[in-house]
Amino acid sequence: MFLTIPTIMTWTRIVAIPLIVGVFYLPISEPSRNLVATVMFMLFAATDWLDGYLARKLNQASSFGAFLDPVADKFLVCACVLVLVYLQRVDVFVALIIIGREIAISALREWMAQIGASKSVAVHMIGKLKTVAQMVAIPFLLFDGRLFGRIDTHLWGTWLIWIAAILTVWSMVYYLQKALPEIRARVK
Repeated sequence: MFLTIPTIMTWTRIVAIPLIVGVFYLPISEPSRNLVATVMFMLFAATDWLDGYLARKLNQASSFGAFLDPVADKFLVCACVLVLVYLQRVDVFVALIIIGREIAISALREWMAQIGASKSVAVHMIGKLKTVAQMVAIPFLLFDGRLFGRIDTHLWGTWLIWIAAILTVWSMVYYLQKALPEIRARVK
C-alpha cells in the first residue's frame, strides 16, 4: 500500500533531507543550527524503527514499504554525511566509503533478488552494528559541541564515524563473500 501510516513515516525521512540541509542556511547562530539539525535527524531517524513496528502492529506491511524503507535510510544517512563533509566534520574518505558501500550493496542486493538469491545477502549483524555506529555518530557530529558540558560530541562522533567506516568495509566484504558463489555460477 502506497499511503499507509508506516509508509508515510518512511516518506518523512526523505522529506527530512532538504529540511536538515536547509537548517545550515538559516540566519541563526551555529550552535542553534547544530542543535536543530541534531534534533531533526534524531526524530526522523527514530521513524525507521517506528514505521517497521507500526507496519507489523497495524498489519500494514507492504512490498512497497519494504522497498522504500532502506532507500529512505540510505538517503538520509548519505545526505547527512555529505552535509558533515561540507561542514568539515567528516573526512571525504569516510564519506566515500559509506556512500560507495551503500551503492554497491544496494546494487548487489537488487541483482541477487533478480536471480532469486536474495537470502544470501540478507541483513547480517555486522550491517546492523554499522548502522548503529552511523546513527550515533551522525547526531554527535551534527551537534559538534559539548553535551551536558562534558561529552565532546565532535571527538566521540569522529571515532564512531571511523568505526562505522570500518564496519562498512567489513560488512561489504561479508556480503560479497556470501554472494560470491552465486556470482561465480552466473558469470561462467
